[in-house]
Amino acid sequence: MTDTPTRPGRPSVRSLPSLPLASALRLSRPSDTWFKPALSVVAASAVPHLTLLAIGRLDLVMYTMAGALCALYGHGLPYARRAGAVAGVVLGMTASLAVALVTASLTGSTAVLIAVGALLAAAQKVLCDATRIGPPGHVIFTFVSSAALFAPQRPEQIPGHLALTLGAGAFAWLVTLAPALVRREGPERRAVARALTAAAECAADPGPRTRNAAAAAVHAAWQCLLASGRPTPVRRSLERLVVHAEAAFAAPRPGGGAAGPDRLRAWAALTRARGPVPAPPPAPGTADELYGIDAERAALRATGGRRAARRTLLRRLGPGSPLLPVAVRTLAGCALAGYLCAALGVGRPYWAIVTAASLYQANITLSWNRTLQRTLGNLLGVLVFAAVLPVSRISPLALVCCCLFFSFAAEALITRNYWLGSVAVTPMALLVLEFGGAHPAGELIGDRVLDTVLGAVAGFLAATLVTNRRAAGRVERALDATGRARADAERTGADPAAAPEARDRARRTLTASLVELREAGDTAAGEWWQRALPEQRLLAAEQAGHRTLAATAQRRGPGGATPPAVHAPSIGAE
Repeated sequence: MTDTPTRPGRPSVRSLPSLPLASALRLSRPSDTWFKPALSVVAASAVPHLTLLAIGRLDLVMYTMAGALCALYGHGLPYARRAGAVAGVVLGMTASLAVALVTASLTGSTAVLIAVGALLAAAQKVLCDATRIGPPGHVIFTFVSSAALFAPQRPEQIPGHLALTLGAGAFAWLVTLAPALVRREGPERRAVARALTAAAECAADPGPRTRNAAAAAVHAAWQCLLASGRPTPVRRSLERLVVHAEAAFAAPRPGGGAAGPDRLRAWAALTRARGPVPAPPPAPGTADELYGIDAERAALRATGGRRAARRTLLRRLGPGSPLLPVAVRTLAGCALAGYLCAALGVGRPYWAIVTAASLYQANITLSWNRTLQRTLGNLLGVLVFAAVLPVSRISPLALVCCCLFFSFAAEALITRNYWLGSVAVTPMALLVLEFGGAHPAGELIGDRVLDTVLGAVAGFLAATLVTNRRAAGRVERALDATGRARADAERTGADPAAAPEARDRARRTLTASLVELREAGDTAAGEWWQRALPEQRLLAAEQAGHRTLAATAQRRGPGGATPPAVHAPSIGAE
């Protein structure tokens, strides 16, 4: 696959990777779409909350909130894909809630409830990771199902409560799709703007970091456009802009036919704005590229995109999947956290289960970061709750308004850093308990602090004890896939008789394999107790893949010269 020599790897790594402190708590710039989930969850929650307030049944808020929280998902997807994704979230939320409610109605055993909560958390984690639904991931599912497990329930109440969840979920589905009436191509425009910005940074300062970021952004833009449905004039213009972005990061050197950084940034600003999409001059190979994506879109319609998605999901869940050890971590950590809290006398230790479940990220380093963030945010959040509790008890309307405010604040702050968002999530979760009746403030705060600390300790302990040695295997598979994709791109790029769609499909496949290779390498680098990573092979494969992309970018269009054979560069070539 590569002619670069490799160092013999050690059989295992027996020390924890670096566990940072300051960087885990550092604030970043807010997401460019932070207001979309924030406004969506407020709109989706306000209508059912105020309806229940009007009929005097605020004790049912937990069930409508389960459906309303589905409005947090899918905001990065084009509307054609978002409709199915959010519908799946609503059905998954209802199914999780059904399991929790049936269990709660059949037993009052805390041990059984904790076991079911841990099993649900593990299943929710692995399914959200496998489907790649995106933020907020499995945590919302676990929050709802764990809370329902410890709420009093009778069997005859379950159908009505599930109907409330489905009704609120259907309304949340409408809320997430409503912006399509105003700006049908909004998600595609944002994805393309991100690709143009990342390509501008790569063109201005070429290097491994900016190049990998540009590759990921361009790949995400193509995937967004491919999933958006039939092409429209706006989408066609967006596709031409992505061709420019791809040319800029693949061949940023003079002669590569790429637009300059300033022009790319100007296009990005206009694309993100509400005005017309820029109409750039044709980039090299634009006609072939658009013909290629049309052919790929037609092939997806002919073969059935849903069947392909199901096959991909089954592969991610199959034997040897690196997701399965993370599911075992979640199961062990949630169970341990719940049983510890129960042993210390906490009657409803669901928050410990939620805390443990929220920690598990792609590797142990990221899980450590989340442990710090969650603990700090929750401890600060109980102080905010103590301050706002008197205000919330003025009237039921004040309680509803406080919950809506913290729902908005959580989504507005969480993209800056997870701990900052947790400062708003914690009082919101505690205020939900007030809908069922007032509770002693000291008891609520004390239980929440205990649950947070024990959940964080137990969760991270499980992460260190349950190792994910399959992460290194994912790297090996990604290396093999990148080698095959590079060979295919070189072969089709050098063949004058190759169809344009075959060349473009090979180039996009190579870009996708490089994105997967970088993700697999970053994930494995943050794990411990596994085979040493083939760092030289990783570097060589990435360099060779990007050199092939540059060569095929220069080959685009009629009359382009056949690219020279591309070999893996020596280490340090860049």
